[in-house]
Amino acid sequence: MSIVIKTAEDIEKMRIACRLAAEVLDYVAPFVKPGVATEELDRLCHDYMVNAQGSIPAPLNYAPPGYTPYPKSICTSINQVICHGVPNDKPLKNGDIVNIDITVIKDGYHGDTSRMFLVGDNVPSHAKRLNQVTFECMWVGIDQVRPGGHFGDIGAAIQRYAEKAGYSVVREFCGHGIGRGFHEDPQVLHYGRAGTGAEFKPGMIFTIEPMINAGKKEIKALNDGWTIVTKDRSLSAQWEHTVLVTETGVEVLTLSAGNPARPEKWLLD
Repeated sequence: MSIVIKTAEDIEKMRIACRLAAEVLDYVAPFVKPGVATEELDRLCHDYMVNAQGSIPAPLNYAPPGYTPYPKSICTSINQVICHGVPNDKPLKNGDIVNIDITVIKDGYHGDTSRMFLVGDNVPSHAKRLNQVTFECMWVGIDQVRPGGHFGDIGAAIQRYAEKAGYSVVREFCGHGIGRGFHEDPQVLHYGRAGTGAEFKPGMIFTIEPMINAGKKEIKALNDGWTIVTKDRSLSAQWEHTVLVTETGVEVLTLSAGNPARPEKWLLD
C-alpha cells in the first residue's frame, strides 16, 4: 500500500474540486422531490457540472477491471439500495430516502461527496432515524482523524456507534484515498479495531463514507453490474465527506453552504 502525501499545490486543487462536488448537491437539492425521476436528477447534475462548473463527471463511463462502463454521471441509491444505484426513469415516491453521490474532476483532481435526501413529507420515522444515525456515523469517523492516529480508529468508532443504534455496517465497500486518482490507497474501512492500520500523516486525503443498513450487513449485486442492495431488503443509508489530515487535526474539504453542519446534539447521546 502506497498512500500519496499531497503537496500544498495538490491540496489547493483538491479544495476546489471538493467544493465543486458539494455545490452540485446544493444545486440539485430543490429538485429532489416526489415525481421526479433520478435520470432527470442525473441530467441536471451533468449539465451543471459541465456547463456551469467546467468540471467532468467522474462516474460517467468509469470502468474498473471487471465492470462494464458506468452509464451515468451520478449515483442515486434509493431505500434498500446501498450504493452505485443507476439513475433511471422511475419517479421518486413520497417517503423514499435517496443517496446522491457526486464525484467531479477539476484540473485533473477528484472531489467526492454524497448526501442523503428525504423525499416528500411522509418519510417514516424509522427511515429518518437511520439517516440521522448514518450522518452521525460519518462525523464520528471524521472526529478520529488526527496525526498519529490510525485508520482503524475510524472503522472502530463507526462500527461501535452504528451497532449501538441496532444497525449493521456494510463490509464490502469502503472509503478510499483520492486525488488525481478516483480511488487511491488506502481503503478506509467503516468497521474494525482501533489502533490498527496505517498512521495518519499530514497531507493524506481520503473519503469517509459509511454505508449503514437497518437490517443485516449482507449485500446483493443486481444484474446491471453496478447496483448493490441489502440482501434482506432492509433500508440502507450513506453519507460521505472527503477529508484532509492537517498538522493539528482534520479539514473537511467537501463542505458547502447547503451541507448540514456537524451535529451539535447526537441521537445516541
